[in-house]
Amino acid sequence: MIRQPSRHCTVELQAAPARIGHVRSIVSAQLRYWHLDALIDPAALGVTELLANVHRHARPSKQCTVELCVLLDQLTVSVHDLDPRMPRLRAADSWETCGRGLALIAALSESWGVRPHDPGKAVWFTLPALTTAPEEARALRTHWDPAPLAETGADPRHRSARVG
Repeated sequence: MIRQPSRHCTVELQAAPARIGHVRSIVSAQLRYWHLDALIDPAALGVTELLANVHRHARPSKQCTVELCVLLDQLTVSVHDLDPRMPRLRAADSWETCGRGLALIAALSESWGVRPHDPGKAVWFTLPALTTAPEEARALRTHWDPAPLAETGADPRHRSARVG
């Protein structure tokens, strides 16, 4: 089920590998519709990492909700799942092939965090909602200095609606 009131979009799904590509397409299309083309790559990558974490770690269910919300000049992407266990940011060896998802989220986002979301939790990240042309946004991205590694906790600018 997809809902799109104004600058808010939610997608409910089972976090299975076959579904993750579909959600990336939905996120890309929605951001294109909102004229936020410059955010497609980082948002799609972040959603992929968060959904992979749900698929790999969430119990008892892989049911989750992806939420996109543009408020003022910021895009917030969050993934809500039913598992109340909070994820931990790990320092991964350069040779490890997994365990880098949250570090990647921290590197690509302006801010990120985890909060309890009854039932379960929500992992979220923010990106600046650039309204410049794609060429200008690409130039900005090459000079972008990512946020510090571990910012956790609730962001007061983030409001989430409970999805039944």
